[in-house]
Amino acid sequence: MTISLIIPTFRRPQGLKTALASVFSQTGVTVPVQVIVCDNSPEGSARDQVAALTPPDGQTLVYLHEPSPGVANARNTALNAATGEFILFLDDDEEAPADWASKMIAAQKAYDADVVFGPVTARLLSPSAQFRPYFEAFFSRFGPSESGPIPDYYGCGNSLLRRAALPEGEVFDTNRNNCGGEDDKLFYGMRAAGKKMVWAADAFVWEDVPESRSTLNYTLPRAFAYGQGPSTSAMAGEIKKPFTCAYWMLNGLVQATVFGGAGVALYATGSKAAARILDKAARGAGKLIWFHKLGFYGTALLKPNPAGR
Repeated sequence: MTISLIIPTFRRPQGLKTALASVFSQTGVTVPVQVIVCDNSPEGSARDQVAALTPPDGQTLVYLHEPSPGVANARNTALNAATGEFILFLDDDEEAPADWASKMIAAQKAYDADVVFGPVTARLLSPSAQFRPYFEAFFSRFGPSESGPIPDYYGCGNSLLRRAALPEGEVFDTNRNNCGGEDDKLFYGMRAAGKKMVWAADAFVWEDVPESRSTLNYTLPRAFAYGQGPSTSAMAGEIKKPFTCAYWMLNGLVQATVFGGAGVALYATGSKAAARILDKAARGAGKLIWFHKLGFYGTALLKPNPAGR
């Protein structure tokens, strides 16, 4: 087994520093690890930072510059340079415990998995964040309490992929460079193709959430985009599924109407439950208006003071 560990990054020097330090501190990994940092900023802002680092024995460090902003662009560029039989993904706002990689590898071997997902635990950097329990849950990833095969899929951060199980050609859809969801489309297709997906319950990472993201102005648009997944997936495959899409749109209409009214009322009264209910309404609206894509990545990040950075 050989592994390529990919960290896409965009103007997050402190986050990248934390992520790489945790990667260099991994223990219990007895196979070669190629660490790839793919810098997606047009100016290549992470070049000098990465050049100043020396990886530990057993790891090599590669810096790549993908100047065309877009998370799919960055991941595809890194994959093209990856030499490993397996691909580990860690985001540049995540930190991995020292035994993370070894536990992901162990789960893959135990179940002969094509894809392994692990939990994500959010760490809010704002001590006074409003609706703290909601924000912690929003930015975290939960799954079964025990490791094993799962029927569904999660996002790309904290995942391990078998290279041979990936589709040929462009792995991540560059049409989703700005709106995201390129990983959802990939895993949706892999699941439809019968690839084995596994949950590694003990292989968690931390995700640091800056104060700028601990607001409803950030999370509700993201919830809207997350809600678009089922309807979009039904229409994005080679075989279109209009009736499935219509089902999800109707589901979204009911969800947005019911939870929207309740959420507004709860917010007006200062209820702590308001954020969670408004989130459900936003996800419902996303199912209904699945064709309207919001920009969170790619060229959207080139705007002055983009939200969440």
